[in-house]
Amino acid sequence: MQMDLLNDALVALRHADQEGRPHVEIAPTSKLIAEVLRIFREHHYIEEFTFVATGRGGKYDVALSRRINDCGVIKPRLAVSFDGLERFESRFLPAQDFGILVLSTNRGVLSHQKARELKIGGRLLAYVY
Repeated sequence: MQMDLLNDALVALRHADQEGRPHVEIAPTSKLIAEVLRIFREHHYIEEFTFVATGRGGKYDVALSRRINDCGVIKPRLAVSFDGLERFESRFLPAQDFGILVLSTNRGVLSHQKARELKIGGRLLAYVY
Protein backbone atom coordinates (compact mmCIF):
# COMPACT_ATOMS: atom_id res chain seq x y z
CA MET A 1 0.00 0.00 0.00
CA GLN A 2 1.43 3.34 -1.03
CA MET A 3 1.08 6.23 1.38
CA ASP A 4 2.99 9.06 -0.26
CA LEU A 5 2.84 9.08 -4.05
CA LEU A 6 5.29 11.98 -4.39
CA ASN A 7 7.88 10.19 -2.27
CA ASP A 8 7.49 6.98 -4.28
CA ALA A 9 7.91 8.92 -7.53
CA LEU A 10 11.07 10.71 -6.37
CA VAL A 11 12.60 7.50 -5.04
CA ALA A 12 11.96 5.85 -8.42
CA LEU A 13 13.61 8.83 -10.19
CA ARG A 14 16.65 8.79 -7.91
CA HIS A 15 17.20 5.03 -8.18
CA ALA A 16 16.78 4.95 -11.96
CA ASP A 17 19.23 7.85 -12.33
CA GLN A 18 21.79 6.15 -10.07
CA GLU A 19 21.49 2.92 -12.06
CA GLY A 20 22.05 4.81 -15.33
CA ARG A 21 18.72 4.00 -16.93
CA PRO A 22 17.56 6.46 -19.62
CA HIS A 23 13.83 6.15 -18.81
CA VAL A 24 11.65 5.45 -15.81
CA GLU A 25 7.92 4.88 -15.51
CA ILE A 26 6.07 6.44 -12.59
CA ALA A 27 2.70 5.03 -11.59
CA PRO A 28 0.27 5.83 -9.98
CA THR A 29 0.06 9.47 -10.96
CA SER A 30 -1.21 12.72 -9.50
CA LYS A 31 -1.34 16.38 -10.47
CA LEU A 32 1.21 17.19 -7.77
CA ILE A 33 3.71 14.74 -9.27
CA ALA A 34 3.16 16.36 -12.67
CA GLU A 35 3.88 19.83 -11.26
CA VAL A 36 7.06 18.66 -9.51
CA LEU A 37 8.23 16.95 -12.72
CA ARG A 38 7.51 20.18 -14.63
CA ILE A 39 9.80 22.10 -12.27
CA PHE A 40 12.49 19.41 -12.57
CA ARG A 41 12.24 19.74 -16.37
CA GLU A 42 12.48 23.55 -16.24
CA HIS A 43 15.71 23.25 -14.25
CA HIS A 44 17.05 20.45 -16.51
CA TYR A 45 17.08 17.67 -13.90
CA ILE A 46 15.01 15.55 -16.28
CA GLU A 47 14.77 15.76 -20.06
CA GLU A 48 11.06 15.24 -20.67
CA PHE A 49 8.01 13.53 -19.24
CA THR A 50 4.81 12.41 -20.90
CA PHE A 51 1.52 11.09 -19.55
CA VAL A 52 0.54 7.67 -20.90
CA ALA A 53 -3.10 6.65 -20.40
CA THR A 54 -3.35 3.03 -19.31
CA GLY A 55 -7.03 2.85 -18.47
CA ARG A 56 -6.12 2.54 -14.77
CA GLY A 57 -5.08 6.07 -13.89
CA GLY A 58 -2.16 6.31 -16.27
CA LYS A 59 1.58 6.64 -15.78
CA TYR A 60 4.36 9.11 -16.51
CA ASP A 61 7.20 8.11 -18.81
CA VAL A 62 10.21 10.19 -17.73
CA ALA A 63 13.39 10.62 -19.80
CA LEU A 64 16.31 11.17 -17.43
CA SER A 65 19.20 13.54 -18.06
CA ARG A 66 21.64 11.97 -15.53
CA ARG A 67 21.87 15.17 -13.47
CA ILE A 68 20.17 14.10 -10.23
CA ASN A 69 22.57 13.61 -7.34
CA ASP A 70 19.81 13.36 -4.75
CA CYS A 71 16.12 14.18 -4.49
CA GLY A 72 13.43 13.58 -1.93
CA VAL A 73 10.35 14.89 -0.21
CA ILE A 74 10.36 17.12 2.84
CA LYS A 75 8.25 15.67 5.64
CA PRO A 76 6.48 17.18 7.47
CA ARG A 77 5.43 19.71 4.85
CA LEU A 78 6.87 22.70 6.63
CA ALA A 79 5.37 26.14 6.18
CA VAL A 80 8.01 28.68 5.21
CA SER A 81 7.77 32.42 4.80
CA PHE A 82 9.58 34.42 2.16
CA ASP A 83 12.18 35.46 4.74
CA GLY A 84 12.78 31.89 5.95
CA LEU A 85 13.69 30.34 2.60
CA GLU A 86 17.42 30.78 3.11
CA ARG A 87 17.39 28.78 6.34
CA PHE A 88 15.77 25.80 4.63
CA GLU A 89 18.10 26.14 1.64
CA SER A 90 21.09 25.60 3.90
CA ARG A 91 19.30 22.73 5.65
CA PHE A 92 18.28 20.68 2.60
CA LEU A 93 20.69 21.73 -0.18
CA PRO A 94 24.46 21.08 -0.09
CA ALA A 95 25.57 24.56 -1.22
CA GLN A 96 24.18 27.97 -2.05
CA ASP A 97 22.83 28.22 -5.64
CA PHE A 98 23.13 24.43 -6.04
CA GLY A 99 19.84 22.59 -6.34
CA ILE A 100 16.25 23.69 -5.82
CA LEU A 101 13.52 23.47 -3.23
CA VAL A 102 9.97 22.89 -4.48
CA LEU A 103 7.20 24.82 -2.73
CA SER A 104 3.44 24.71 -2.89
CA THR A 105 2.22 28.31 -2.82
CA ASN A 106 -1.00 30.15 -3.42
CA ARG A 107 0.29 30.76 -6.98
CA GLY A 108 0.88 27.06 -7.68
CA VAL A 109 3.90 24.81 -7.30
CA LEU A 110 7.11 26.84 -7.67
CA SER A 111 10.85 26.55 -7.18
CA HIS A 112 12.33 28.50 -4.28
CA GLN A 113 14.03 30.92 -6.70
CA LYS A 114 10.70 31.83 -8.32
CA ALA A 115 9.05 32.15 -4.90
CA ARG A 116 11.85 34.50 -3.83
CA GLU A 117 11.30 36.58 -7.00
CA LEU A 118 7.57 36.84 -6.26
CA LYS A 119 8.25 37.41 -2.53
CA ILE A 120 5.86 34.69 -1.38
CA GLY A 121 6.15 31.71 0.95
CA GLY A 122 4.43 28.37 1.03
CA ARG A 123 4.83 24.77 2.10
CA LEU A 124 8.00 22.86 1.32
CA LEU A 125 7.36 19.75 -0.80
CA ALA A 126 10.66 18.44 -2.17
CA TYR A 127 14.30 19.13 -2.96
CA VAL A 128 16.64 18.14 -5.78
CA TYR A 129 20.33 18.70 -6.51
